[in-house]
Amino acid sequence: MRTSKRARAGQYTALLAYLLFLAFPFLWLLSTAFKPPRELASPHPTWVPRDPTLANFRQAFDEQPLLRAGLNSLLAALGAALVAVLIATPMAYVMARHRSRLSRAATGWVVVSQAFPFVLVIIPLFLVLKNLRLIDSVPGLVLVYVVWALPFALWMLTGYVRAVPAELEEAAAVDGAGKLRTLASVTGPLLAPGIVATGLFAFITAWNEFFFALVLLKTPEKQTLPVVLTHFLGAEGVADLGPLAAAAFLATLPSLVVFAIVQRRITGGMLAGAVKS
Repeated sequence: MRTSKRARAGQYTALLAYLLFLAFPFLWLLSTAFKPPRELASPHPTWVPRDPTLANFRQAFDEQPLLRAGLNSLLAALGAALVAVLIATPMAYVMARHRSRLSRAATGWVVVSQAFPFVLVIIPLFLVLKNLRLIDSVPGLVLVYVVWALPFALWMLTGYVRAVPAELEEAAAVDGAGKLRTLASVTGPLLAPGIVATGLFAFITAWNEFFFALVLLKTPEKQTLPVVLTHFLGAEGVADLGPLAAAAFLATLPSLVVFAIVQRRITGGMLAGAVKS
């Protein structure tokens, strides 16, 4: 009994330490965003600002077009999430229900593609987008994000499809439902948690992505939020720390809000799917 309590206490301690480790950068960013220049330059920094101010936020909006960049990031992230889910859902269904050499080869492609570094694929992607006349455009960036997110999205949804009992689809087939009808009316509702989780993954990945946006977008009016954040760095690499922290904090909020809203639906959908099955 004592060993069990000690083990549980150790688990909770490790979990608390891990949560503090994850929360440290965000809390420090929040603290820095509200500090005046005098406190930012202090050799003895504190967690809580002694004289909190909103001047960093005002300066950040005055110096850089954060709203326009945020809209570009939102369009790219939403577009990538929607297209990736629409493509990955039927593909995952085929891979999970019709196992063959082709499906195994596709699974191998999914695994191998995740090992490719960004630098290795940027030149082929650049040439393809150039031929399609999609360089320096948000739709072109959406296409790149879909290509990059699709393998992992396909892998995630394949696991969710395999978790759905095949007997439900067989019963639908006996009632005369075709493959598309079965996918839309029977399997689709049970896949809702997986679809939401996959869309959330694609959205956050696209929202936080920097390298592709930096290379493919040259017009300032079309740049995304992560690229605009680099403009707070001076010519000699000196950061305007206060406005940079304020802008970075605002850039972090959407993904946190989306996750906080969607995670309840993911949990609720999983429970509902378990009851239905």
